[in-house]
Amino acid sequence: MHTNDIRTAYLKYFSAKGHKIVPSALLVPENDPTTLFTGSGMQPMLPFFLGEKHPLGTRVADSQKCFRSGDIEEVGDNRHTTFFEMLGNWSFGDYFKQEQIAWMWEFLTGELHIDPKRLYFTCFRGNESLGVSKDIESAELWQKLFASVKVDAKIVDFPERDGMQGGRIFYYDETKNWWSRVGTPGNMPEGEPGGPDTEMFFDFYPELGDACVPDTPHTGKFCHVNCDCGRFMEIGNNVFMQYRKTQQGFEELKQKNVDFGGGLERLWAAANNSPDVFYMDAFQHAKEELEKISGKKYGEEEKETFAMRVILDHIRAATFLIGDNVLPSNKDQGYFVRRLIRRSIRFGKELAISENFVGAVAQGFVEYYKTTYSVLGEKQTFVYKALVEEEEKFRKTLDKGLKELEGRIEKRNVTGKDAFELFSTYGFPLEMTEEIAKEKGIVIERGEFKAEFAKHQELSRTASAGKFKGGLADHSEKTTMLHTTTHLMLAGLRKYLGQDVHQAGSNITEERTRFDFTHQEKVSREILDKVEAYVNEVIAKKCSMTTEVMEKNTAKEAGVEGSFWEKYPDKVTVYTVKADDGTVYSQELCGGPHVANTGNIQGTFRIIKEEASSAGVRRIKAILE
Repeated sequence: MHTNDIRTAYLKYFSAKGHKIVPSALLVPENDPTTLFTGSGMQPMLPFFLGEKHPLGTRVADSQKCFRSGDIEEVGDNRHTTFFEMLGNWSFGDYFKQEQIAWMWEFLTGELHIDPKRLYFTCFRGNESLGVSKDIESAELWQKLFASVKVDAKIVDFPERDGMQGGRIFYYDETKNWWSRVGTPGNMPEGEPGGPDTEMFFDFYPELGDACVPDTPHTGKFCHVNCDCGRFMEIGNNVFMQYRKTQQGFEELKQKNVDFGGGLERLWAAANNSPDVFYMDAFQHAKEELEKISGKKYGEEEKETFAMRVILDHIRAATFLIGDNVLPSNKDQGYFVRRLIRRSIRFGKELAISENFVGAVAQGFVEYYKTTYSVLGEKQTFVYKALVEEEEKFRKTLDKGLKELEGRIEKRNVTGKDAFELFSTYGFPLEMTEEIAKEKGIVIERGEFKAEFAKHQELSRTASAGKFKGGLADHSEKTTMLHTTTHLMLAGLRKYLGQDVHQAGSNITEERTRFDFTHQEKVSREILDKVEAYVNEVIAKKCSMTTEVMEKNTAKEAGVEGSFWEKYPDKVTVYTVKADDGTVYSQELCGGPHVANTGNIQGTFRIIKEEASSAGVRRIKAILE
């Protein structure tokens, strides 16, 4: 099956089950300070797990673009990628375990025609200290589905300790079968939702019985589905988002939710019985271009194939990130784009590529994906230019770094500290320093490099501790109330200062809202008092907050307020605050949680400070008291 076939089949299947199909959100999340990137399909859905009403109802599905920066060092094997598409379906207090498990079985075995004998499943073992019991229901649901096709599916506990033991359904603890945005239950902050999950695995080598793939770094005395030997691949994860962390432990959410995420690349691998995702058709055009430039053939030599995987993954990820307006830089999201491009060039050296090649490989991805993600076609010149400029810049830096390294080699033994200085000053990869030094009989002390790097990281953390971070600190009730009042405050500012006022940034916690807006002059206390009165009037009138999904151009033409229009997808969510008499007090683009009615806002809104933020930008600090 082709990649597009699987994506289309998935969305069509869940559309038939009553799900509304929503477009992918951008790779940089809005109002989520917990992460730099959208790393899962559920991130844009978080407000709706907590009870906010989705404008399209209680059942939605999509294919979400995702990027996980933490996987950069993992890339090079046959399955890890930093960029991927996550197929997802959600129930916001609608269906639950019985429907979701049955549908996933039907999709895998019926739509993708995967042999049930190649499938394995895991469930949550439970933890009484958390007050969360063993997920026996999910295990037994899978077992009944196996029985329906006459496959005996034994349920096994502790496979990580005792092996598969002839089982098909396995219990694991919260390090494997619990999901939230921030890891295990012990790491979750108060207010964060999470829940047990049941994961789905495909067996590429059923002939091995209970054994691992031989002669791999992870071959052990027995295998199990979470083993790293390469035999099994996780292809999907059903999260039953039903709990919320509190001071006392975990409490049930008001509604039970389903959050499914399945990697499109991995579902392709299972549907085609190919353990190497880099053979999927989405990589084909770019791979052919890379083979032509390098004169090497994918799959022939192990070291060269490793380098080609890194390049293909990194350039695809950089292409999508730049398409979402993340340009190479030395900070935040841009740092990772720069790192992806520079690692690609470094691994291009492994293929003896000396000329510029990043832009040409990226064009292969643009050609393939532009029918699905039209933004890549519309911005291909912009993407190509950014990639080429970054490559040219780094190649000049590489030349300087090479001269500096050669000079240090001539003068003295090159230390780990030298290697770090080359890395921090010239962006010179440690591996390249090691390789060149090795040719001169010099071994770089990696421990010293790591120590210098750790010092650098600590300094960076200290420097950024007071940074003005955007978005919401969390999705607690108080923060949500202040988020809604911030929208009302902007509407008041526009009413009394004029329509040239727009949002320039925000940071909202449980204690206060800090809001930047475009305006040239200091705002008088008289105007601030009028804005305060405007917000408090809307709170007192108990106005409803409604949401509507519409085409971005339609919203713009209708005069909906919005900053950073370019960050939003083709379809946008418009939040409207309206009184019973039809008066509209605020109508704005947003992607965060809001109160359902302004009467739910507790306290009196008060602006306590107004000051300059930067040229042409003012800053307000306000509270609810």
